[in-house]
Amino acid sequence: MAHDHTHEHCDCHEEHGHHHHHHEEGGVKETAIKIGVATVLLIAAVIIEKNTQLPTWAYLLIYLVPYLVVGWETLKEAAEGLVHGEALSEDFLMSVATLGALGIGFMPGAEAQFPEAVFVMLFFQLGEMFEGIAEGRSRRSIGHLMDIRPDVAHVEISPRASLGRDDNGATALEDRNPADVPIGTIIIVKPGEKVPLDGIVLEGASSLDTVALTGESVPRSINAGDEILSGCVNLTGVLKVRTTKEFGESTASIILELVEHATEHKSRSESFITKFARIYTPIVVALAVLVAIVPSLITGEWATWVYRGLMFLVVSCPCALVISVPLSFFGGIGGASRKGILIKGANLMDTLRGVRTVVFDKTGTLTEGVFEVSAVHPDVIDPQELLHLAAHVERHSTHPIAMALRNAYPNEADDCEIANIEEMAGHGVVASVNGRRVAVGNSKLMDGEHAAWHPCHHDGTIVHVSVDGEYAGHIVISDKIKADAADAISALKAAGVRRTVMLTGDQESVAAGVAAAVGVDAFHAGLLPGDKVAQLEALMGDGAVAFVGDGINDAPVLARADVGIAMGALGSDAAIEAADVVLMDDKPSSLATAIRIARRTVRIATENIWFAVGVKVLVLALASVGLATMWMAVFADVGVTVLAVLNAMRALRLPRRA
Repeated sequence: MAHDHTHEHCDCHEEHGHHHHHHEEGGVKETAIKIGVATVLLIAAVIIEKNTQLPTWAYLLIYLVPYLVVGWETLKEAAEGLVHGEALSEDFLMSVATLGALGIGFMPGAEAQFPEAVFVMLFFQLGEMFEGIAEGRSRRSIGHLMDIRPDVAHVEISPRASLGRDDNGATALEDRNPADVPIGTIIIVKPGEKVPLDGIVLEGASSLDTVALTGESVPRSINAGDEILSGCVNLTGVLKVRTTKEFGESTASIILELVEHATEHKSRSESFITKFARIYTPIVVALAVLVAIVPSLITGEWATWVYRGLMFLVVSCPCALVISVPLSFFGGIGGASRKGILIKGANLMDTLRGVRTVVFDKTGTLTEGVFEVSAVHPDVIDPQELLHLAAHVERHSTHPIAMALRNAYPNEADDCEIANIEEMAGHGVVASVNGRRVAVGNSKLMDGEHAAWHPCHHDGTIVHVSVDGEYAGHIVISDKIKADAADAISALKAAGVRRTVMLTGDQESVAAGVAAAVGVDAFHAGLLPGDKVAQLEALMGDGAVAFVGDGINDAPVLARADVGIAMGALGSDAAIEAADVVLMDDKPSSLATAIRIARRTVRIATENIWFAVGVKVLVLALASVGLATMWMAVFADVGVTVLAVLNAMRALRLPRRA
């Protein structure tokens, strides 16, 4: 199945050895209909058999109808497996066992096992359906990421060209596809536009929304001489930029590339059944053939030994495993979803339980991603007056820092007169409040106002305020740490996670403050998405590595980690698409719960494997020496299945302390 990687983030779980058609949309519904129809036909066949006296072949034809309705796909997969050299697949064993059960009725002195054959196939399809529901479609489009890919570059036409300037004397521009713009070209980026290519700012000052790249929601100031990255959104001023990279090498392209190829390196945890069936199936088929042929050649009692060989196959049918193992995972996935934890596939449970290192993004993951006033340090006026002036000056700005100031002083309905509001890109805002010149912004703005500002020892964004050129004080605005962030780190330690690391695009001082507050083992600050991937890869190798993030910029790292975990309620669509696990409540502490659920689910699945195999080995041993009857064979198959499924249902209950 070929996918266009640009729009499809595919992980088809082909290693499960299951029917791929069940993972397509509509496949689950189709299987459910088949199971329903086959069940009705089977009941009808049993009623006919009980109330009529027909030759064996007539009953075979009657039972073949429900058998083929529900088992046709399995037979087809088994045949395709044989053609492609994958003879001993689950589908093959199911097919041989059920066809064997259908054929036993024609052996001299043997009782027909037609209903058993159909039941077994029904159960098999039921297991498939459960897994189809549980896994859903593994991953859909990362198309949202295309939002960071710029569509157009405004290229400045050389003044020496005849079209150098238009009639108004303004520089003439030509719109081009960013892929066709060579290095060293001068481009213009207008307010509200995405930056098409990496470059150096030649003229202009502005604020950049870098959230798509860094995940940090505070806009960055940019001035002439600064480096600018593609994928950012220019918020305020017009920028003239000289490009330093071709489109294919630009930051936005690299992020898209990382996401598209990250899953190729993903460590895949093969399902229990497949690992087990690789050993179990060939042994069982070989033993069944030996039981049927070797004693027959010695004794000449072909009927007895072929009957035992077929019974051997009926017993050995991995039905209990095929249903109970996916059902255990399905139960675990269902239980987790009730806690707001969405796990995108049964195979991820196995990886999740082995997580030894957890890497966190900072903003929106360990912190709220919402800015608020955390401290007010006035110099010459009282704290409320300082807040009051700052909130008034910032009243029309949509900047997150302005919002934080307005939220801290919401009473705007006073009689202050605000005039001459002037936003200075990359510096702050100046306005006249009741005739006084009030400047609110960074230290560069204070220098421009000749106000004697001083630094602050608090972590966060420092907003300085001056009144008529005199320094009035500053306000500290910081991202609020999530209430359960510290608890989440200690819960992970209790769950056996060895290392916790925080990666962020934010500055060192802010990162250090958050790292100390939540208790992570290590942190790395000032990172771009590519740096995050490199840091993550450096941590890989000692147990599974989980990455927890929420922004579009986290998508490459989420896809690269053994388990990518996204914050669902506030996280970006791209992060949720790229992740394996989504925490819908946005609480980092849910991760420890997810790990506990995964461990319990895998334990239940393992119990089912040992129980089913134990009973089967016992009955197989008895069958090979003639002590087992067909009803024992049926118990070893269907009975064990029922018990294993009942055990699997325990996975739906949540583990203690969860």
